[in-house]
Amino acid sequence: MHPFTKGKKRGILVRAFLSGVEKCEVVDAGSEDGPRYPMEKVDEHGFFEVLIEDRDQVFAYRLRSEQRNKEIRQFYDPYSFLPTISDSDLYLFNQGNEHRIYEKLGAHPKVVNGVPGVSFAVWAPNASRVSLVGSFNDWDGRYHPMRSLGASGVWELFVPGMEPGEMYKFELRAKNGDIFLKTDPYGCYFEAPPNNASIVYDHSEYGWSDQAWMAKRVNHQAIDQPMSVYEVHLGSWKRRWDEDQRPLTYAELAVELADYVTEHGFTHIELMPVAEHPFDGSWGYQVTGYYAPTHRFGTPDDFKAFVDYMHQRDIGVILDWVPAHFPRDIFALPGFDGTCLYEHEDPRLGAHMDWGTLIFNFGRHEVKSFLVANALSWLDRYHIDGLRVDAVASMLYLDYSREEGQWIPNQYGGNENLEAIAFLREANDLVHKYYPGTLMIAEESTSFGGVTKPPSEGGLGFDLKWNMGWMHDNMSYFEKDPIYRKHHQNNLTFGMLYQYAENFVTVFSHDEVTHGKGSMLMKMGAGSITDKSQTLRSLYGHMWAYPGKKLLFMGSEFGQSEEWNYDKSLQWHLNEFKDHNGISSLIKDLNRIYRTEAALAYTDFEPESFRWIACWDAESSIISYVRTSPDGRSKILVIGHFTPVTLENYRIGLPSAGHWREILNTDSEYYGGSNAGNVNGVNSEPIEYDNFPQSGEFTLPPLSTLYFKWEG
Repeated sequence: MHPFTKGKKRGILVRAFLSGVEKCEVVDAGSEDGPRYPMEKVDEHGFFEVLIEDRDQVFAYRLRSEQRNKEIRQFYDPYSFLPTISDSDLYLFNQGNEHRIYEKLGAHPKVVNGVPGVSFAVWAPNASRVSLVGSFNDWDGRYHPMRSLGASGVWELFVPGMEPGEMYKFELRAKNGDIFLKTDPYGCYFEAPPNNASIVYDHSEYGWSDQAWMAKRVNHQAIDQPMSVYEVHLGSWKRRWDEDQRPLTYAELAVELADYVTEHGFTHIELMPVAEHPFDGSWGYQVTGYYAPTHRFGTPDDFKAFVDYMHQRDIGVILDWVPAHFPRDIFALPGFDGTCLYEHEDPRLGAHMDWGTLIFNFGRHEVKSFLVANALSWLDRYHIDGLRVDAVASMLYLDYSREEGQWIPNQYGGNENLEAIAFLREANDLVHKYYPGTLMIAEESTSFGGVTKPPSEGGLGFDLKWNMGWMHDNMSYFEKDPIYRKHHQNNLTFGMLYQYAENFVTVFSHDEVTHGKGSMLMKMGAGSITDKSQTLRSLYGHMWAYPGKKLLFMGSEFGQSEEWNYDKSLQWHLNEFKDHNGISSLIKDLNRIYRTEAALAYTDFEPESFRWIACWDAESSIISYVRTSPDGRSKILVIGHFTPVTLENYRIGLPSAGHWREILNTDSEYYGGSNAGNVNGVNSEPIEYDNFPQSGEFTLPPLSTLYFKWEG
C-alpha cells in the first residue's frame, strides 16, 4: 500500500501477488466491520491491484482472498509493515561494530504492531533481488521479494502469521541475471542434507537452570585453577548398537557423558565443532551454519539442555570455533550475492591451500561483524564457557602453506595478516568484556609472539594456547624404542626453555590419532600391548605433572587400539582388559592428584613452581623435577624412568629434608604394572647430590613415572 498519483488519478494503491486465488479484497483492519475494496486481477498468474481513490493516507489492512476451491483466507500483507531493523543497527553493522547482529539479521519470531510473525533479514549488497522462499510459497521467489534497505546492503521482510518450524531459503538474483538459492548465514537451525534449508527457530522459550555455575564461573575458570579437558566428537563417542549404531542424542549424551567425565575427574569437555556442517568427514571443521548447533543430535534447545546439564554437574563446556576458513558448498557462503562477499576475490588471499576451502575477508566490516557476533552468540545463547579457536596459525600468516608467488605481502611488505590479527584481538577483547570468565584458547602451531598476552601489550589476547611443541617432542620420544631414547633426552627437556612464554595447555588431541598416525597406545615404542600400555601410562604421568592445563582426546584415556574413526563408536569393549582399564584408572588418579595438590594445577603458569632435579642421565632415560606451591609447603617430586628395566638404589637429589611419600606409581599393579616401587616412600639423607644438600635412594620401576609428596 502506498500513495499514488497519475494525472487526475490519485489515492492509495495496493498490489498483491497471490497464487491460486480467484478473488481478493483489501480489508480495513481498523475496525470489525471496516470497508472492503475489491481488487482487480490484472494477470492470470495471480497479480491483483486496486486504487482506493477515497483515501489519501495509508492504513492498517488485511487481504481477503478466495481460492479456486472457494476457501476464504484473511491475512496481513507482509508489505504493510515497516522495516524491523533500525537505521542505527544498520549503521553499526556496516561499521563492523554491531556485536549482536545475530539478533537483527536472520529469522526472528516477533510481534509487530500486535501481529505475530517472523522477521527476515540478510546482507546481500550486490544482489539485484532477494526473495524469501519456502514451502509457504511453493519455493517461488515471486511471492515474497524482500525490500532493500538502501546502502546498507541489507534486505528485510516481516512475514505476519508465520510460526517457528517453517523451512526457508533466500532466492537471490545476481547483477548478471543468475538466480540461485542460499541458506541463511545467520540461520540457527537447519534441516539435514541434501536440502539444507534453514528452519525458523524461537530462542526465547528455553529456561536455564545453571545459575550456580554461571555465578562462580569467573573464579572457577581463572587460570590458576585446575583445568583438565576431555575432548569429544559427539558423533563417535558412543553409539547405540541395538539401534543400527546410531549416535546418541544431545539428551542421551548429557547424562552419559557427564557421568563418565565426572567419574574420570575431568573439569571440562571440549566439543569438536557442533556448528552445522553437511559433510560428516570434515569432523565439523567445514562449517556452513555458523550460528546453528548441528541437527544431528537434536534441536538448538536440546543443545542448550545439554550444556545446562553439564553445568549442573559442575562441568565446563568448551567449543571448537572455526573462523579461519569455510567450505565451498554453493548453498552456503561462497559467492553469496553473486560476488565474493564473505571471501576474498583474489585466490592468493582467499583460497586455503591445505583444505580446499575459502578464507574470510577479515578486513570487511560486515564480515568482521558476522564473525565477532558469532563468537558472542555461542556464549549468549548457549552459555558456552570457552572457545578453542581452530587453525590460528593459518590466520596469522599470509604465506601460510603457500609457495613464492602464491601470496601477497601486507602493506608493510611482511607476511603477517594484519586484518586477521586485528580481528582476533577484537574478538578476544569483546568476549572478555561481555562474558567475563570465558576462556579463549588458541590452536597456534608456530612461535608467534604474545598469543596469550593482552592486546594492550601487543598480544593477541587469548587466555590459553595449545602446546604443540611439547606434544611433538614428547610423542617423538615415546614413539622410539627404549634403546634409542638415550639419544633424544633433549626431547624431554627442550620445552622448558619456552614453557612460560605463554599460558600453555598440554595436549594430546584428535590430531594425534588420525590420518594414519595410529592411536596413542599403538604409537608407543614397545612390543606387546602390555608394554605399550606401560609406556603410555608413564607418558600420561609425566604429562599431568608437567606445568600447563591438560587436554586428552576421547578413547586415549583407556588406550584405544584403533585409530579414531569419526563414523564409529569408540572401542568400549577394551575396558574389559587390564592393559586398557588400567590406563583409565590411572587417568582418574592423575586428575584427582592434579586437582587436589597445591603444587600442581594452581601453579601451572608460575615459573618459580618448577625446578629440574636432574635431567642428565640420558643413558638410563631418567628425568626428575619438583613442583612447589607458592608458600613452599607443598612439594611434589616427579621421577620419570623410560627404559624397560628396574633400577634399585638409584640416588636422586632432594630439595628438602624429610620423608617423601610415594603417592602415584604408573607401574602399580592397580594399573596393570609390575608393582615395583617405593611402598613406604623414601627418607632423605644428608648426602649432597644433583647440587642439593639432601638426596635419597629410589627404586625405579620399568617404564614408569613416580610422584612423591614431601611430608617434612
